[in-house]
Amino acid sequence: MPTGIPVDTSPRRRRPVATRRGIAGALTTAIFGTLLALAPSAPAAPAEPALLSQGKPVTASSQEHYGTPATDAVDGDNGSRWASASSDAQWLQVDLGAPAELGKVVLRWEAAYAKAYRIELSTDGANWTTAYSTTTGAGGTESVNITGTARYVRMQGVTRATGYGYSLWEFQVFAAGGGGTGPVLPGGGDLGPNVHIVDPTTPGIQDKLDQVFQEQESAQFGSGRHAFLLKPGTYNNLNAQIGFYTQIAGLGLRPGDTTINGDVTVDAGWFNGNATQNFWRGAEGLTVNPVSGTNRWAVSQASSFRRMHVKGALNLAPNGYGWASGGYIADSKIDGQVGNYSQQQWYTRDSSIGGWSNSVWNQTFSGVEGAPANAFPEPRYTTLDTTPVSREKPYLYVDGNEYKVFAPAKRTNARGTSWANGTPQGESVPLSRFYVVKPGTTAATINQALAQGLNLLFTPGVYHVDQTINVNRANTIVLGLGLATIIPDNGVTAMKVADVDGVRLAGFLIDAGPVNSPTLLELGPQNSSADHAANPTTVQDVYIRVGGAGAGKATTSMVVNSDDTIVDHTWVWRADHGEGVGWETNRADYGVRVNGDDVLATGLFVEHFNKYDVEWFGERGKTVFYQNEKAYDAPNQAAIQNGSTRGYAAYRVDDSVNTHEAWGLGSYSNYNVDPTIIQDHGFKAPVKPGVRFHSLLTVSLGGNGHYDHVINDTGASTVPAGTSTVPSTVVSFP
Repeated sequence: MPTGIPVDTSPRRRRPVATRRGIAGALTTAIFGTLLALAPSAPAAPAEPALLSQGKPVTASSQEHYGTPATDAVDGDNGSRWASASSDAQWLQVDLGAPAELGKVVLRWEAAYAKAYRIELSTDGANWTTAYSTTTGAGGTESVNITGTARYVRMQGVTRATGYGYSLWEFQVFAAGGGGTGPVLPGGGDLGPNVHIVDPTTPGIQDKLDQVFQEQESAQFGSGRHAFLLKPGTYNNLNAQIGFYTQIAGLGLRPGDTTINGDVTVDAGWFNGNATQNFWRGAEGLTVNPVSGTNRWAVSQASSFRRMHVKGALNLAPNGYGWASGGYIADSKIDGQVGNYSQQQWYTRDSSIGGWSNSVWNQTFSGVEGAPANAFPEPRYTTLDTTPVSREKPYLYVDGNEYKVFAPAKRTNARGTSWANGTPQGESVPLSRFYVVKPGTTAATINQALAQGLNLLFTPGVYHVDQTINVNRANTIVLGLGLATIIPDNGVTAMKVADVDGVRLAGFLIDAGPVNSPTLLELGPQNSSADHAANPTTVQDVYIRVGGAGAGKATTSMVVNSDDTIVDHTWVWRADHGEGVGWETNRADYGVRVNGDDVLATGLFVEHFNKYDVEWFGERGKTVFYQNEKAYDAPNQAAIQNGSTRGYAAYRVDDSVNTHEAWGLGSYSNYNVDPTIIQDHGFKAPVKPGVRFHSLLTVSLGGNGHYDHVINDTGASTVPAGTSTVPSTVVSFP
């Protein structure tokens, strides 16, 4: 048992497939604010009372038709509305989440308004008092001053002004003055000195890129964080070398809006041609015309390549074809061949490529036009025609002179890029609806911004939080730039997400603190059961680290309790090198635990945990690509003894699970402290018709420890391979 929260071994309440909702929830994505050092500054939001209702849970007595749900009255969009049935005594009610001192309600009526209505307040949702009443409602926009403390606020329609129902574009509830929540926090604002915004006329772009690269090239555990954001246009003769904690991104809506005639380069000269530690960096939203016809992107874990168009070939190996250990491409088009060469494993999703070379151990594709045919075990290609469900990462772009974040729409059975046919599908939200978080901001202020209805934009930097960041509102976006890093102090959980629709977490790193945290990231509370199939929570380019930058501890790094969650590219890593590293020094028993049903992982990298790296308790889970190394530093066989079993599986599906499916999984041993250690198996799962695995392998790296089997008692031992790193493979199980 872990030393933090206990493992719940009781049967989990399952959500039967038949009970899934047929009506899609409204997808409303509030967006982030940022003003740039080189762009005109927008004025700060006026100092008015805090808006408390936006994005909060809302219910209504009725709904006119499918397109007018109650959620549209609190989504901040004056182009969407709630409409009731065509009869009197209808109501709309919002839950603010906690009691607040109230000062004003604004009703933005559509043509079908209320002649007579009441504003009612409640602390428990059962007993109501009237804060305002009228029989002479005028329609349009009505601002009503109220007083009182309440958690629930209701518009109770009494008499309609038309033959239609009651219809509100927006129903807004504001705090009184400071509202008991502190000063009103403005949306938008300056992004600080580590966001470098340029256009094609900006002087010295190459010099700035070179300066930052010199600082970041080998700063694997440093505190520097940078983002280069390129406005639409054409940039000639640039070579953007991307080091640690550096992001480069185009500010166009489409990759074709921002073109570099040059290169976006990652190489491994700093590490003598070995790219296995080229972590924590990213490129997004650019078209690249490589000078030589081939762009080099020699990376390993926690390095994303999204919405990129390479008008040429892409080389994933370092100069000299040294070692490289993993990577991720999504929503990208590579006109030429992708030269995999020395990359041990790679996952490519929803893209278009001109071809692929070499396979090494584990190369997985889903929804990729031009991908090699499924051929596992030789060559080791695992290919799915489509991706079951995907929704691309939110991103910042420029719309005229206004900065917005685009939140792409969900796709089912996706294939190819989301932008191939022109304008991407999704929603745009203005910058002003984000609180721009800067280094030094307290967790209390961050939570105040969230309670106020703002989304979060973390600017590049390192953030210590002494209390949990609580994301409680549906459709909240938490977006990081430049690998912004959150460190929990005093053993708190860094971030928790409520069991609500459509939260998007993207682009940041959580780094465990020296005091053990029971968890670092929780998605939904224990026993979450709400259906989010229409509008899932997504976790994209969110990385978790325990140790490396300094001593850190966490019992379980990521817990997924909410149903339908999509985890799209994460590296959850207990450090094997750096500072604060040792079997007990950076103790972390469990990497990822999935309790939710219908959870999908696309691009799952989890490594080196003291016990189980991944445990799956939810029904109907799916994983497309999994990469793992067992903990290097186990002192001896006894340290990893799991009852009568030798070693903890890299990926375990609980015996209670009836349906689970996974494709393209690899686990590697490198027990360099005690090379005699034996793992009974890399993977463990119940033998049931609904539990299926495809394309599995185990590898002993240089003979440092071995696996007796691949999954359960199936698959050959790696012992006969000796030190040759020849994988043992299983094509399908059972």
